[in-house]
Amino acid sequence: MSSYWMDDQNNSGGDWTSGNQGQASNDGWASFDYTQPSAPIQQPQQQSYYSQAQSTVNSGYGGNMFNPAQQTLGAGGGESVNFEDELPLLEELGINFDHIRQKTVAVLNPVGTTSAEVIADQDLAGPLVFCLLFGGALLLHGKVQFGFIYGIGVVGCLGMYALLNMMAAGGISLTCTVSVLGYCLLPMALLSLLAAGLTLQGMVGYIISIMAVLWCSLSSSKLFVTTCAMDSQQLLVAYPCFLVYGVFALLAIF
Repeated sequence: MSSYWMDDQNNSGGDWTSGNQGQASNDGWASFDYTQPSAPIQQPQQQSYYSQAQSTVNSGYGGNMFNPAQQTLGAGGGESVNFEDELPLLEELGINFDHIRQKTVAVLNPVGTTSAEVIADQDLAGPLVFCLLFGGALLLHGKVQFGFIYGIGVVGCLGMYALLNMMAAGGISLTCTVSVLGYCLLPMALLSLLAAGLTLQGMVGYIISIMAVLWCSLSSSKLFVTTCAMDSQQLLVAYPCFLVYGVFALLAIF
């Protein structure tokens, strides 16, 4: 065994002594034993790229890439996505053909009754169709009045919305107001179709136009009274509705 040691007493003189010693002393010097075999340094095993990729694929992909119904929602949930239980696209968009049919029948029958649930559906697909029908019927006799239709419609809807919220205790939403006024535009569209073949600038035309305006007013006031629970106030609601639809009738006549 070879050892290297440094004596504190001879340190000032710069004496360095090397020799064979039996046992290291603790009097100010240090010894290093090089006879013991050193343990080999274990190198970490490096996984190849392909083995790592294979383990990732085996753990994360179960062969359901093209079958989304069998894929899980995520790491925390074990429920599978079932697309068969989802609602149809038209119902997700809020388009209910049964309610559209019931509202149309309620407009065509001013003296009939309808449920408040159907009126509160606030569907806007039907009003848009009837507005386009009214404008398309005006095109048949050379009148491009789409700007007037939407302008009068916006002003009329805002005015009826403000008026009904002051009259009704529970109030009414703006979309429900637009839906009711839009559905009740159907008699005006029929009047415009009639004006494409017959002239309304005469006594008979004026009478037909007044009847159409009364038809729209009674239907819209009935729907407003039903949805706002305004008993015995239908005539008060029908008057502003008569003014709104009277302006639409002027577009069809002149």
